[in-house]
Amino acid sequence: MSKFRLFSRADLQLEVVILIIAGLIVSITGILLFPVATGSLPYYENGLYGLLLVMFALQIVSLGKTPFGDMNRSWLLVTAGIAVAAVGIVTCFVPDIFSEIPRLLLMLFFGPGGFLLFMQMVLSRDRLTNWLKYGGIFRHLIAGCSLVYLLSMVIALLLLNRNLLTTQATAAVVLAYGVSIIYLALVLRKIYLAYPQAEKKGGERVDLPMDRAMILLTGVFMVLLGLLLIPVNLGILPFSGSAQLGLLMVFFSVQMLASGSTPIGPFPRTWLMILLGLLFAALGTISCVIPEILVSPLTVLIGILNILGGLINLGKFAFQSLKGRGKPQASLPQASLPPIVHRLVLTQLVLSLLSIVFGTSMLISSLLPGLVIGIVLTANGVVLLYLLYTLSVIDRMSKAVENTK
Repeated sequence: MSKFRLFSRADLQLEVVILIIAGLIVSITGILLFPVATGSLPYYENGLYGLLLVMFALQIVSLGKTPFGDMNRSWLLVTAGIAVAAVGIVTCFVPDIFSEIPRLLLMLFFGPGGFLLFMQMVLSRDRLTNWLKYGGIFRHLIAGCSLVYLLSMVIALLLLNRNLLTTQATAAVVLAYGVSIIYLALVLRKIYLAYPQAEKKGGERVDLPMDRAMILLTGVFMVLLGLLLIPVNLGILPFSGSAQLGLLMVFFSVQMLASGSTPIGPFPRTWLMILLGLLFAALGTISCVIPEILVSPLTVLIGILNILGGLINLGKFAFQSLKGRGKPQASLPQASLPPIVHRLVLTQLVLSLLSIVFGTSMLISSLLPGLVIGIVLTANGVVLLYLLYTLSVIDRMSKAVENTK
């Protein structure tokens, strides 16, 4: 990819972004299972199960796409997606806390879900028949969907009977499934570019764009992580720090690919940002699936990113404050701003401070006791959720003002 191409705008739709990351996760898992089969690498099954559940939840919350078909997003559906995400997050963090529940959920999503999606494709009037009629790229769509749905059912059988195939054969199936998902994602991208109307929009009862969905899921992530660290530090529960770091890296990756948002601030969504996001997803997947292998470098990376992100936000606030002081007339409009706007600024300042504290505690392990870190993370999650609420209130106020004009 040329230098010019790296810095050009990346035209990736949200559905394509999620599918590419999901395909990358599954493909990397398939590759890793080959050395796992020979005993060269350890394997953390719960990390993979939790990560897959979080990806299903991400589709449900951000797109209304469930394992059983498309639905208009409602608060009930979003709540169900958050519940799936919560199960996935806790599954990653605490080994075997839910026993067989994550595996059974995945069996349900991959097996009956894959079968229903395949039957919908075959029987729906506006799918298989029309796709065959259109030809061209739509034949690739038929192939991509068929591979993904059929291999999804095979994955369900492997979850049902783990001894159905050898580990090497299972790795090959998982790798083929991951490649099929990426293939389908690339086909969909071409179709959405050629036929923008094919990307389903509207008809939703929930106004929750991708950036807000990620704030919601990250807030839930932080609250659960903080709360779980309390019994972990009391010696009541086991904990996988490797999967925690890996899952956080995947969250970063989704934000980078979907909107160009990074822990240190927003950037244009270029192909370079896409490549960096995919690198984050790859590192996160390895950290979730192979315990302890990347703990040290990811701890340093996430710690530095959190500190830089907090400092940059505080620096921006300080610069704007000094700039405002140099212009006395600018203080008058500030005084007339609604209280909700001032609360938004205060919330962002608190998040910046908490980010710095969290990042510093990762770099200096003895800086804060484990219980205090748990409280800091819980506070971080609560403040993130309050930020989401504040942004939604401001949106409603803006719409009300527009409607009165």
